[in-house]
Amino acid sequence: MAKYTNKLAEETSPYLLQHAHNPVDWHPWSDEALNKAKEEDKPLLVSIGYAACHWCHVMEKESFEDEETAGIMNEYFVNVKIDREERPDLDHIYMDAVQAMTGSGGWPLNVFLTPDGRPFYGGTYFPPKAIYNRPSWKDVLAGVANAWAEKRTDIDQQATDLTGHIVQSNSFGQQAVAGNINMEALFSQEVADTMFKNIMGTADQQEGGFGNAPKFPQTFTIGYLLRYYHQTNNGQALQQACLSLDKMIQGGLYDHLGGGFARYATDREWLVPHFEKMLYDNALLVMALCDAYQLTQKPLYKQAVEETLAFVEREMLSPEKGFYSALDADSEGIEGKFYVWQKAEIEEVLRQDAAIFCEFYDVTAAGNWERTNILNIRKPLEEFAIEKNIPVDMLQQLLKQGREKLLQHRSTRIRPLLDDKVLLGWNALMNSAYSRAYSVFGNIQYEQLARENMEFIWQRFSQDGLNFFHTYKKEVARYPAFLDDYSYLIQALIHLQEISGNADYLYKAKSLTEWVIEHFSEEGTGYFFYTHKGQHDVIVRKKEVYDGAVPSGNAIMAFNLQYIGVVFDITGYRERAIKMCAGLQQAVHRYPGSFGVWATMILSIFGGIAELAIIGKDAEVVRRELLGHFIPFRVLQSAQGPDNDLPLLANKPTSPDTQIYLCKDYQCSAPVNNVSDLIRLLKNV
Repeated sequence: MAKYTNKLAEETSPYLLQHAHNPVDWHPWSDEALNKAKEEDKPLLVSIGYAACHWCHVMEKESFEDEETAGIMNEYFVNVKIDREERPDLDHIYMDAVQAMTGSGGWPLNVFLTPDGRPFYGGTYFPPKAIYNRPSWKDVLAGVANAWAEKRTDIDQQATDLTGHIVQSNSFGQQAVAGNINMEALFSQEVADTMFKNIMGTADQQEGGFGNAPKFPQTFTIGYLLRYYHQTNNGQALQQACLSLDKMIQGGLYDHLGGGFARYATDREWLVPHFEKMLYDNALLVMALCDAYQLTQKPLYKQAVEETLAFVEREMLSPEKGFYSALDADSEGIEGKFYVWQKAEIEEVLRQDAAIFCEFYDVTAAGNWERTNILNIRKPLEEFAIEKNIPVDMLQQLLKQGREKLLQHRSTRIRPLLDDKVLLGWNALMNSAYSRAYSVFGNIQYEQLARENMEFIWQRFSQDGLNFFHTYKKEVARYPAFLDDYSYLIQALIHLQEISGNADYLYKAKSLTEWVIEHFSEEGTGYFFYTHKGQHDVIVRKKEVYDGAVPSGNAIMAFNLQYIGVVFDITGYRERAIKMCAGLQQAVHRYPGSFGVWATMILSIFGGIAELAIIGKDAEVVRRELLGHFIPFRVLQSAQGPDNDLPLLANKPTSPDTQIYLCKDYQCSAPVNNVSDLIRLLKNV
C-alpha cells in the first residue's frame, strides 16, 4: 500500500474527521497546504462539503476511499478538505467560480486552484465511472494533471478570468446611491405591491411554497407575505403564507414523531425530504410559525413550534447550552432509514390503534416512497375525525399516544450522525427563535434557555466581547467570526433585550455594531464585506447580499442599524440602513424571493417604525402582554422609571400608573395605560 499522510485527524469538524482515514494526503485549509503547493509546483485540489451531505458521503466511499484514485490525487495534487460550515467564506468564493464555469453548484464542491488560491476548473459530484454525461473522477484528475503540465498559460488565464468574475459579482444588483434619496419613490405602497405580485408569480397556490421541486421553506418570503398582509389586509398574502406552512407541517418535511424540519423537499408535495436536519432551518421556521400563530391563532403552528423546540433541546443542545449544527440525512449508509417505516412495524408497536394511525399518516403496505413509508398528513385532523365519526379530542389523544410510542421505538434504531460543532451565527439564529417563541407563548423556559445560550456564546466564543470566533468544539473556538456571525448575534441581543427588559444586551449590541462598522465596512457603499479586514487567507473579500438558506448578513445589519439608530438616536445608522436598501432596490423589487429579508426591510421603511416605550412599576407585566401582539415594525423599550440613559425612555413624566408611549422620530402621542388602547392607536397610525 502506498504511503500517505492524512492530516485531518487533529481537526474538530465531524466532516473532516469523516475523511481522516482516507488514503488521501488530505490537509485542512492552511498556510502549510498553500506553501506545499507553491514549493512542489502542484495545483491545489480543494474538496468542500459538510457532515450532513449525502452526496459527499457517496463520493468519499466511491473515490476518496479507493487507493488507486487516492494515489493519483496524492501524486499530482495538494489535496485540501474544507467543511463549508467552518469556512463559509471559502465556500462562497469557490462556489461562485464553479457556478460561473458550469452553470450550477452544490456539494461536494470539487475545485482546482493555482498554488496562490485562484480557481481554474471544478464541478460538484463526479462518479467513479463516466455516466449521465458526467466524466469520471479519474478522468477529471488525469485531464487537470495533463493541462497543468502542458497548458500552464491557458490555466493561468482561466484563473485570472474567474477571479475577476468573482470580484465583479460582488456588486450584483447594487446601484450607486448618491445625494438625497427619493423616499416616496423607493419606499412606497406601489413598491410593496410590486414585490407582492412578483412573489405570487412564483407561488404554488395548490401545494404551497414557491417555485418547483426541489422546494425549500423560503421563510423570508413567508415573512414578507405575513407583514404585507398585516399592513394591507390583503387576504391572498396570508392565504399563501399559511398554505405554505400548513403543507410543510403536514408533509414529510416535518418529523411527525420527533418534531423539527428537514432541509428541503425533493418533490412538489413536500412528501419526500432531503432528510438532514439543520439548526438554522429550524430556527427560521420557528420564527415564521410564531408570526403566523400571532396572526391566526392556529393551534397547528403552536404545536409545530413546541415540538420543534423540544426536538432541538433533546437532540441538538450541548451540556454547555450551545446548539449543535446538524443531523445527517443517512444512517447505516442509507438516506432516511432512521425516519421511515414499514406498516407491519407500526402494527407491531401500536397493535389495535395501528389502523387509524396508519390511515391518518398515509402508511400502506406498499409504501409511499421506495417501498417504505414517510409519515405525512393527507387530511386536516378535524375533517378526518368527522369522516371516521371520532371526537376530535379522542383522535388527537390516540394519535399523540401513537407518536410517543413510535418515537420511543425509533430511538432504538442506529441514529444519524450528529454534527456536534457549535457555530456562532446559527446559535444566534436559534437564540432569536427562542426569544420569539417566548414573546408569543410566554413559556418562561424559552427565555431561560435564550439567556443561558447567550451567556455560553459570550464565554466560549470571545474573550473581550468584541473579537468573536466562528466555531466552537471541545473547549476550542476557531476561525475569526464572519459578518453573518456578528449580524445575527447583534439581532439576537436586540431580541433578548426586548423580552427581558435588560438594557445590557442592548449596549452589547451597540458595541458590536460599532465593531462591525470598523472592521467589515466597504468604503463608500454602506455595505459590509463577509470577512474581517484583518483576515488574509482569501483571494477576494466577498460581499454577500442574497438571502439564501440563511439571511444575508448585510440585510440583517440593515435591520440592526435601523433598530439601534432609533434606540440611541443615531441618525447616521438609520440613513445607512436606508441607503443599503436603496442601493439594492431594483434587484429586490424584481426578485423578492431571493431578497426576502431586504424586501421586508423595504416594507418597514415604507410603513414606518413604531417607537414603543413602557414606563412604570408594572412595565414587565405590560411588556409581556404587548409582546403577545403581532407588531412587526417596532422598537420596544421598557423600564420601571424615566431616569434612564436610553433616549426613548428618558425625560418622560412620572405617573402612578404604568404608561405606554407610541412615538415616531421621538415625537410621542399622549400615553395610554393599557395594551388594548395602544393596539387601537397603532391601527389608526
